[in-house]
Amino acid sequence: MKPIWIVDDDQSIRFVLEKALLRENLPTRSFTNATEVLKALSDTPESEGPQILVSDIRMPGGSGLDLLEKVKQRYPALPVIIMTAFSDLDSAVSAFQGGAFEYLPKPFDLTKAVELIRRAVDESQREEVSEERLSAMPEMLGQAPAMQDVFRAIGRLSQSQVTVLITGESGSGKELVARALHKHSPRASGPFVAINTAAIPKDLLESELFGHERGAFTGAQTMRRGRFEQADGGTLFLDEIGDMPFDLQTRLLRVLSDGQFYRVGGHSAVRANVRVIAATHQNLEQRVKEGVFREDLFHRLNVIRLRLPALRERREDVPMLTRFFLQQSAKQLGVEPKRISDAALKLLGSFDFPGNVRQLENVCHWLTVMAPAQVIETKDLPPEVLGAVGSPEMVAAASTALPASLAPVAAPAAFASPAPAEAAREALAPATAPVAAVPAPVTADAPAAPSSWEAGLQAEALALLETGRTDVWDVLTRRFETRLIQTALANTRGRRIEAAHKLGIGRNTITRKIQELGME
Repeated sequence: MKPIWIVDDDQSIRFVLEKALLRENLPTRSFTNATEVLKALSDTPESEGPQILVSDIRMPGGSGLDLLEKVKQRYPALPVIIMTAFSDLDSAVSAFQGGAFEYLPKPFDLTKAVELIRRAVDESQREEVSEERLSAMPEMLGQAPAMQDVFRAIGRLSQSQVTVLITGESGSGKELVARALHKHSPRASGPFVAINTAAIPKDLLESELFGHERGAFTGAQTMRRGRFEQADGGTLFLDEIGDMPFDLQTRLLRVLSDGQFYRVGGHSAVRANVRVIAATHQNLEQRVKEGVFREDLFHRLNVIRLRLPALRERREDVPMLTRFFLQQSAKQLGVEPKRISDAALKLLGSFDFPGNVRQLENVCHWLTVMAPAQVIETKDLPPEVLGAVGSPEMVAAASTALPASLAPVAAPAAFASPAPAEAAREALAPATAPVAAVPAPVTADAPAAPSSWEAGLQAEALALLETGRTDVWDVLTRRFETRLIQTALANTRGRRIEAAHKLGIGRNTITRKIQELGME
């Protein structure tokens, strides 16, 4: 394992961290200032460089923030932890904008410092694996069996020039498949021309496809070559072919039959050597039955049919695609790529993505801009994802996808309900419904059946209120907070900082709560 580099002009800080990390079998290398670090980075091969960089902010010979900026220019994926005194917290906040993994306030608790560094190491190793995979990724991604079938079909068609019809929902990647078919065909050296027949008005579509002569219509001041001519020797991709106007379908059929056509306003036949790949989200058989799509054109296009699966049919590809799109978005925006927690990935995987891969790409772009920290947590996901989780179907899907480490933990004896009603005790056990779910309206006269934690909470509150107690708020709040923190700590195997991150609270808050609730 590569060493953890520690940069601090305070010898005692370096000594304490070195000893603590060595006890955890984490190798270290120490420096007293930023200049030494930059020189060492220049002299050290990347394979032997740091796994993590832990740096103080205020040092002679250059600040930690300057070092952060220079290090990120060379090693953008290297996690950097900034150490700072409490008076430097404003600087620490600005460090996040420079791509810092986390900040460590001084004076720090040594156990928490090691825990934070260990978490950074885990993230670093995970990202190294992800980057290796991303660097080897082809133009199309997918490990799901349905996508492997598509890849095999592309391989079988690699030496063919046959017409292909691609079907699939909007946003599923039909143009990517068309480009791959072109790239791996004998026509790869020729042009690839794409046109969305549904996006162009009917009056202009004919000219777009076949071109026009000068003076053919008002505004046609010069002769213009159409897409068929532009694609000569290559591939023409006709997207959303199911929406093509009926009269233009006749002209398209003629081109596919004998390879020649007339420009709008022209009198001489033009010949083009073009392979046609068409795509649609429509059911063309049904369109034929309805009389809005020519049957002979359908059979001409439907020589080889490839069906692209919707993203909800290949949920196992969501983590790979998410990490890829986060990398792509960061590259486009010129910022540090963000990482995403396993819990957030599980929730994304349970979302149906009606817009398919295109929608996932947009979500990743939104997260790159809007997520406040470098690690994306569940609470950072966009409203359409979090809102959908409120439905019972989505909750069940998310619960099924959760690993064992995220499953609800059994209630400890200290948190057992003192209410006399057994149903209320059972209802207060962890449920799959999230806190964000909106409870059904209930009344004191007709309490809802304890089928969710909200109903159980109501039953428990009623039982306590009927006893005449005046501390019901404090009692239930303590029990709720205790259970919530215990569950988070069980999920993170006792790592407080990570538990605080997942709960969406500060490190100091979780420490104070643990002390107040007697959970030490």
